[in-house]
Amino acid sequence: MSDPIVVSHVGAVRVVRINRPEKKNALTTAMYAAIAAALREADSDDAVRCVVIAGAPGVFTAGNDIADFLQASERGWARPAVDFLHALAHGEKPLVAAVGGVAVGIGTTMLFHCDHVVAAADATISTPFLKLGLIPEAASTLLAPLYMGYARAFSLLAMGRPLSAQEAREAGLVNTVVEASALDAAAMQAAQEIAALPPTVVKVARRLMRGHLHGAVVERIEAEGREFTELLKSDEARAAFAAFFARKK
Repeated sequence: MSDPIVVSHVGAVRVVRINRPEKKNALTTAMYAAIAAALREADSDDAVRCVVIAGAPGVFTAGNDIADFLQASERGWARPAVDFLHALAHGEKPLVAAVGGVAVGIGTTMLFHCDHVVAAADATISTPFLKLGLIPEAASTLLAPLYMGYARAFSLLAMGRPLSAQEAREAGLVNTVVEASALDAAAMQAAQEIAALPPTVVKVARRLMRGHLHGAVVERIEAEGREFTELLKSDEARAAFAAFFARKK
């Protein structure tokens, strides 16, 4: 079985690829830990000037592996997932996302932490948290209204209405939409363009553009985590997950 998280390098660009296509790249706690480690290692490596997060061909990620997630939750709040969210929030290297196919749940909310997002024309972005009796994470309840406006954010995060790649671009969540066959190349081109810039000024520019939100983002990640943990125990969530598994059967 191939490694579900593959880390490689192209010059000064670190590529972190989610590689579990047989499960639509659904993320397990072990995969969260691996991605968080890859991001932190990039921060400590001066040779890395930009990071790309990509999926397997045709799929970014379907979000949490629900069975793995529920097992981890029985042992308490899944810390590897929280560590991943903090790695996003504290990350010092520019982050590019290459989004193809489905981007569900965390596959969408992580994009609010990226500096540049390239999406394939067939990409679909969605966050069905409330339908599962839960709330969104990754500080998306803070960042989505700021970036997209409240109305669009409520439609996406609360109502769970999906966005096409073009709609996500119009909403300001995606920078560029390309054909699926050109996705990886377009993301790498953007990453190499960023990597070619003087690293010190990139770091300063990112801090000035994003730093005023840093404390609020970290606080919101923790607040969402507390609410998420409590809601996970609710009858609404239990019924939603039971319905989910019944549909799968």
